[in-house]
Amino acid sequence: MVRKGPTTQLIPWLLGCTTGRLLLRFVTNNPFKVKEAQAILAPSGFEVRASPIKLEELQTEDAERLVKDKCLKAFDHIRHPLFVEHTGLYLKYLNDLPGGLTQIFWDRLRAERFAEIFGRTEDPTVIARTIVGYVDGRKLFTFSGEVPGRICCPPRGPQDFQWDCVFVPDGFDQTFAELGDRKNEISMRRRALDSFAKELRRK
Repeated sequence: MVRKGPTTQLIPWLLGCTTGRLLLRFVTNNPFKVKEAQAILAPSGFEVRASPIKLEELQTEDAERLVKDKCLKAFDHIRHPLFVEHTGLYLKYLNDLPGGLTQIFWDRLRAERFAEIFGRTEDPTVIARTIVGYVDGRKLFTFSGEVPGRICCPPRGPQDFQWDCVFVPDGFDQTFAELGDRKNEISMRRRALDSFAKELRRK
């Protein structure tokens, strides 16, 4: 049984002596997430390799529960240490919904409608949160990172990576989509993956 154990050693999977780098298998079908994870983790000495396995995700607002479930399902498929993630929006106007259901909201509404509904509310503030789950075959660990911001209307910038075109982080006047690669310096994914890498390196 894989359980969360914050004081138990994490075991990364060695890629091999030819590179000396640590291989991290990232179970996702999203190439944008893979690209960002590779850019964020490479300077810490990790090679991120995508494992595009189709998994049936829990439909729940509880993102932590969703991530743990996805971790265990992914491990059943590849039987090697791996990580997964879930990134969602927690809108103050909706009492922190949609959370784990963000993808469903986005798929139904898309950029223009999402921005129109939530960018013009009396309170468009939102938290963008990433939860990373890592399983090594014995234990399951989670790491989170978040960035406060607001929903803008209309959408701005490329619309190819989900809600990046409607999220403006605090302290900036551009959306994640408009920031381009600068997003990786400040994002919720960066914060979660930095915590993940730090723990791996500490062990």
